[in-house]
Amino acid sequence: MFHVKHFDVIIVGGGHAGAEAAQASARAGAETALITLRRGDLGVMSCNPAIGGLGKGHLVREIDALDGVMGRVADKAGIQYRLLNRRKGPAVQGPRAQADRKLYRLAMAEEFANRPNLSVIEGEVADFLLQAGRIAGVLLADGSEIPARAVVLTSGTFLNGVIHIGDQRSSGGRMGDRPSIPLAQRIRGLDLPVGRLKTGTPPRLDGRSIDWSVLEEQPGDEDPVVFSFLNRAPLVRQISCGITHTNDHTHQIIRDNLGRSAMYGGHIEGVGPRYCPSIEDKVVRFADKSSHQVFLEPEGLDDPTIYPNGISTSLPADVQEAYVRSMRGLEDVVITQPGYAIEYDYVDPRALDLTLHCAALPGLFLAGQINGTTGYEEAAAQGLVAGLNAALLVQGRAPATFSRSDSYIGVMIDDLTTRGVSEPYRMFTSRAEFRLSLRADNADQRLTPLGLALGCVGEQRARVFAEKMEKIEQGRGVLSQVRLSPGEAAALGIKVGQDGQRRDGLQLLAFEGVTFDQLEPAIPGITDIEPDIRDQLGRDALYANYIERQRIDVAALRRDEDIRIPDHFIYDDLGGLSNELKAKLARVRPSSLAQAGRIDGMTPAALTLILARLRQMDRLRQAG
Repeated sequence: MFHVKHFDVIIVGGGHAGAEAAQASARAGAETALITLRRGDLGVMSCNPAIGGLGKGHLVREIDALDGVMGRVADKAGIQYRLLNRRKGPAVQGPRAQADRKLYRLAMAEEFANRPNLSVIEGEVADFLLQAGRIAGVLLADGSEIPARAVVLTSGTFLNGVIHIGDQRSSGGRMGDRPSIPLAQRIRGLDLPVGRLKTGTPPRLDGRSIDWSVLEEQPGDEDPVVFSFLNRAPLVRQISCGITHTNDHTHQIIRDNLGRSAMYGGHIEGVGPRYCPSIEDKVVRFADKSSHQVFLEPEGLDDPTIYPNGISTSLPADVQEAYVRSMRGLEDVVITQPGYAIEYDYVDPRALDLTLHCAALPGLFLAGQINGTTGYEEAAAQGLVAGLNAALLVQGRAPATFSRSDSYIGVMIDDLTTRGVSEPYRMFTSRAEFRLSLRADNADQRLTPLGLALGCVGEQRARVFAEKMEKIEQGRGVLSQVRLSPGEAAALGIKVGQDGQRRDGLQLLAFEGVTFDQLEPAIPGITDIEPDIRDQLGRDALYANYIERQRIDVAALRRDEDIRIPDHFIYDDLGGLSNELKAKLARVRPSSLAQAGRIDGMTPAALTLILARLRQMDRLRQAG
């Protein structure tokens, strides 16, 4: 046992959620401790060595806009960048990077070494310390007590984690790490709604045993789009990935052995991610497909390990070897670690409010896979919200909440706390009603001002952001100084209606295909606008008309979000509500009329009843 000073906030777990939570809490000025089994595991990429993607890339940009670390760390480790949906509009484009596992871990360690107010403690958290029904710290497995005024639990897949390879079961939070059993028992003892989920990972391959000469090469983008708004280009050497495919023989091997799969053999009760299915799922659910693409992704610049993206599995090791070797280029491949499924406890996120605070135990916040999500990016975004709000709580400051109208972070947290999960939750652009304005490219314009107001943005980012906004305003001024008639626009090769309306440069850029080069002869000073500012102004102009229409919907949403529902609101007293709706409302405890409206089964009539009661309560309050 040892004595440790009192902390404001303790973060339990050093994965992506825990790392971001600890950094956010410390940036906000709270004395913070992160407790992890091994300091060297900070920033470990347990599954795919990649960051970003569709929807996920938006989250990384939003984390970065709030001065979180994932984007900066990913850029220090990014060995291949690809902008997904490049041929589509900017609103649905998703930045993605293949990462060097070792470089990512080293970059994360550097972030922790340089962050004031942040300590890292090695140990296993076995229980919570309570005082007067509130969190008062944590108890370690060795009996040490560490006091704190708030705790953020980011346990990942470690709560009652069970690893499945065929019919073989072993306890583990991930391969090679023991699970957290005492803490899982404590969580269940708090009467929180707990369920089981599962995720999986593919076998790892020795790249030296792959015949790369017969495989298709997948290079990165020629003009890479990096993650952090502080960076302009990749920071390390770029590489290519390889592509192979499953075939009829691969599928037959899998079909012949489905009964030996942990999932299809009935060994797993948890639900897996529908949008990241195992190879067994693919063969069963898409029986008409004779082939599936497999991306062979290097795990590092000096690491021969290859991650075969697309063939996660819980089949026995001998079957894995057989079906992997049935693919082109992999005939003699060596498997360095078999794929496996992992099953773990999660807490129904409807037990949390929009700050990820647990109402059943004041001072406790939950973030990451414990809330039923999957993916590094979803975990990190939740960690930022929980860590920031834990710091604000102990400082006696107002909480920070994120709206569906201002961020993908807000979309995700509202989805989780309102609807809960029936399978591991993954972010997609299609989940966001306001995705035209919630683009990856403008995340800093949307969220950095909020971060500045909350005090979680450092001096460097504040300076870079201020300089960028000044250049954008100057660029808008240049583009707005001249208004061209339809005839003048046509002379520049711009097709506009002959309606007699004069348009400035921003309005003309909203027309498809119009470029800054076309406008140069007519608008003085346009050549002084830097290329990246041109790109930003062009995207903003392209979506301006659509966003104007969206503003009406956003305003309506915000009006409803401003109508708060008090925690003590009694739904049983509303006679017009069905018992099913009463039960859902009592369980979710929506914080606003807008959130109540997104509960499954909610009707306009039921919302009218709630609104009428809220107005009645307001009148009584004013009269009293």
